[in-house]
Amino acid sequence: MVAERESVIDALDLTIDAHVHTGFAAGRDSVGVVVSAADQAGLTALTFADQVGPDTTWLSAYADAVRRARQRTELTLRVAAEVEVVQPDGWLAWPADLGQLEAVSVAVSRLPLAGALHDPRDVRAMLAAGELTAAQVAEGLVVATVQGLERASRYAPTQLARPLGLLAQVGLEDAVLTDDLVGALAVACRETGTVVEVSEAWRCPSARLVTLLRAAEVTLVPASDARYAGEVGRWQYVRRV
Repeated sequence: MVAERESVIDALDLTIDAHVHTGFAAGRDSVGVVVSAADQAGLTALTFADQVGPDTTWLSAYADAVRRARQRTELTLRVAAEVEVVQPDGWLAWPADLGQLEAVSVAVSRLPLAGALHDPRDVRAMLAAGELTAAQVAEGLVVATVQGLERASRYAPTQLARPLGLLAQVGLEDAVLTDDLVGALAVACRETGTVVEVSEAWRCPSARLVTLLRAAEVTLVPASDARYAGEVGRWQYVRRV
């Protein structure tokens, strides 16, 4: 019975979806359509985390749309945004106005090295040419992620999008993550109060990393990263890990 209770406590709450997109950015559907889909999926809470940057001009309209949707649903709706780490020191591509945000989802989609951002194709080429080692990629990715979380947490509650998913995109197994690197990430998450998204769309973090982060008492949440309303709250990978 003790083991059974612990498994329940450890389980992710699959009635929440911590990262969805709308037609304001990378998604295809309106806020209202996404909320309706979440309701049909049996969810109780939803975090909107559309991608933003310095040129984003629609944050006020986006936040207003979520607030209006709150009046028509019993779901808990949160206004967040996905912000990209763009420098090795963790500097993020902030929008001009952060006042609309109730949370920030920190993403590292490109590897920041020596003042430049390298997409997965660039990193694969550098690895193949011997210009980078797998260990350097892993360390650079974790350091940028940790620094990004520390910076973002000064402004709003933080969550980590697609945790270290760049590794798989450049063809590296997460075995390149040493215990020290995983430990550094876990410490940063705990100290900043960051929750880690388990992404359905991106199939990350791996089962190994989920296990290590959970053992380190890091909070994990399910995130569909849905671009379409029909993907909201639909779990396959999340259930497996």
